[in-house]
Amino acid sequence: MVVATVREWYEEDGWGVLECAETPGGCWGHFSSIRAAGFRTLVVGQLVELEWEAPGFEQDGYGFRALKIVPLDR
Repeated sequence: MVVATVREWYEEDGWGVLECAETPGGCWGHFSSIRAAGFRTLVVGQLVELEWEAPGFEQDGYGFRALKIVPLDR
C-alpha cells in the first residue's frame, strides 16, 4: 500500500477521490473500502494508506478504484 491524500469526499454519497503519485488523475473510492471500524467518511486533506485496482477500471471518469482505504490520522 502507498500513502495517498483525500482530494474530494462527498459524505452524503459515500465516495470521493484520493490521489498519490501512483494514481495519476485521482483514484475513486467508496466508504465500503474504508478499513477502520465505524468509518463511513473521510475529510479533505486526510492521509490514508491506499491499495488500488490497476488502470482499466473506470468509475465516474477515474481510471483507478480504491480496493482498501486505511485512515492514518484518525
